[in-house]
Amino acid sequence: MIWNQTFSLSIINQMSAGTLVENLGITIDEIGDDFLTGSMPVDNRTRQPMGLLHGGASAALAETLGSIASLLMLSPDSGLMPVGINLQVSHLNSATTGKVVGKVTPVKTGKTLHVWQIEMNDEEGKPLCFGTLSVFIKKI
Repeated sequence: MIWNQTFSLSIINQMSAGTLVENLGITIDEIGDDFLTGSMPVDNRTRQPMGLLHGGASAALAETLGSIASLLMLSPDSGLMPVGINLQVSHLNSATTGKVVGKVTPVKTGKTLHVWQIEMNDEEGKPLCFGTLSVFIKKI
């Protein structure tokens, strides 16, 4: 297991109350030994005017998953916090309804830099978006 903090799913999801994450309907759904999964609905909050899943909503899901993963890697008394510094996403397919399911896995987890890979699919497993997030670990 790569995590240095233990939070229940309900606590992790409560931390997002009143934020963009809550407003987009993003939830963290599973914590594995070296991955997190989360989901987001494709609805009026996350579609663009033409009715397709908005690329910015997919980017928000990617950054949310990677940022939470970095937070869980830090010791609670470390005096450190994760800050996203670079996000790249490629939109592979579109969606108009349903749910986006994302999975984040580590590429690099150093002392000052974490790099995460995020794969986002629809509920049937069709790839919708692929991303990488670089996170700087800074002193509070």
